[in-house]
Amino acid sequence: MRVDLAYGRGGLEVELPDWSDVIRPRFLPGLRNEAATLIQAIRNPIGSLPLVNLVKAGDKVVVVHTDITRATPNDRILPVLLAALEQAGISRFDITLLNGLGTHRPQSQNELREMLGDQIVEHYRCVQHDCNDDENLVSLGETTLGHPVRINRLYVEADVRILTGFIEPHFFAGFSGGPKAILPSLAGTESVFTNHSQKMIAHPQAAWGITAGNPIWEEMREVALRTEPTFLLNVALNADRQITAVFAGEMLAAHAAGCAFVKEQAMVAVDAPYDIVVTTNSGYPLDQNLYQAVKGMSAASQIVRQGGSIIIAAACEDGLPEHGRYAELLSEAGSPEAIIDMVSQPGYSVQDQWQVQIQAQIQMKADVYVYSENLSDEQISKALFVPSRDIVQTVNDLLKRDGKEPRLCVIPEGPQTIPYLQV
Repeated sequence: MRVDLAYGRGGLEVELPDWSDVIRPRFLPGLRNEAATLIQAIRNPIGSLPLVNLVKAGDKVVVVHTDITRATPNDRILPVLLAALEQAGISRFDITLLNGLGTHRPQSQNELREMLGDQIVEHYRCVQHDCNDDENLVSLGETTLGHPVRINRLYVEADVRILTGFIEPHFFAGFSGGPKAILPSLAGTESVFTNHSQKMIAHPQAAWGITAGNPIWEEMREVALRTEPTFLLNVALNADRQITAVFAGEMLAAHAAGCAFVKEQAMVAVDAPYDIVVTTNSGYPLDQNLYQAVKGMSAASQIVRQGGSIIIAAACEDGLPEHGRYAELLSEAGSPEAIIDMVSQPGYSVQDQWQVQIQAQIQMKADVYVYSENLSDEQISKALFVPSRDIVQTVNDLLKRDGKEPRLCVIPEGPQTIPYLQV
C-alpha cells in the first residue's frame, strides 16, 4: 500500500506492505469560518470575562506567540486577536508581539513575515525573546522545587498579558500550549535548564499527555500563574494545519478544555508493541531540524518493542541544527549510554541536554534510522543514528532480519498522533 508521510514542505510517498498498521489522528475537518469561531471564543471565553472587559484604552499589551518551530497558524490567529483588542480601545502602538523563543534561535525578517504576515510585521512592534539578555529578564524568585525563575521584562511589566499557541501532546510537558508560553518560551536560560533537567526529564510522569503529577508541567503552571496572565487563546489543529477548535479565556480552564479535546483526537491505543515503526515529525515547520525530530521518535517509541526499530523521515532544512549544543553534546558523548552517564553527573546543566537525554532513552530501547535529504550520512551517523537513503529498502531489510511475522506500524503524521499501549 502507498502511504503519504508528512515530510518537509511537500510530503513523501512510500510503498509499504499491505498488512502494515497505519495510525493516524482522528481527522476532524477544519472550521468552516476560522475567524468567526475565534471571535466567538474571545467574546465568550472559558472561566473568564470577555477580553473586551479585561482591557482599557492606554493599556500596554503584550501578545506572546510561538516561534517558527511550531505549527501555530499565527498569521490567521493574530489578526483576529489584534482586531478585537483595537475594537476594545487599544491602540496598535500600545501592542507588542513577543516571539516566545525559549532557547531557540531568533527568526529572520523573512521568517517573521512568513509566520505573522506582512501586515503585522510592518504595522506592529515585533520583539523576539532573548533568554540570555540579563537586562530584559525579571527575577520572580524560586519555584517550590527551588529552581530560579527569570521571565521576559516586557511581558512581566505589561498591563495586559495574552498567551497564544496551539495544543498538541508533548513528549515531556504532557501538552503544548497553556503555561508553556511562559516557561520555557519567555524564561531565562537557567530557568529552562532547571525545568528541563536530567531529574525532571527522567520522571516517569514527564510524558505524552500527562499534566497532573508531571513535575515539568506543574512547574510551568506555577511560573505562569505567578506572572498573572490576562487571557489565553489556544487552538487545536488537524494534519492540514486547519483549526479544528478554539479555547480562550482563563489560562488553566481554557487549556484544560483544550487538552481534553486534543487527547480525544490525537491519542490512539494499540494492543501490542511493534517490531518496526515508521514515523515522521509532522512535516514543515516541525521537521526543520534533527533536534525537533526527536519528538517524532519519541511518539514511535511508545509502541515499539524493546530491541525493535524506528525509522523517521524528517526533512531537516535547518540541519542538526548548527546553533545550540545538540550536535556538540552527541559528538562529545559518542553513544546513548554515555549520554545518560554524562547528563546524570551531579550539577550537570547544559543547553539541549534534555533533547539528547530523551534521544538516548529512545535509542536504549530501539535502533533509530533517519531518512533526510538535507543531511549527509556522516551527519546522521555523528548524531548517533543509522542513515537510511531509502525507507522502503530499510523496511525490507529489517523485515528479512526479524523474520517470522514481524509487526509493522506507520505513523504518517508523527507526533500529531500519540499511540500508546493499552494496559
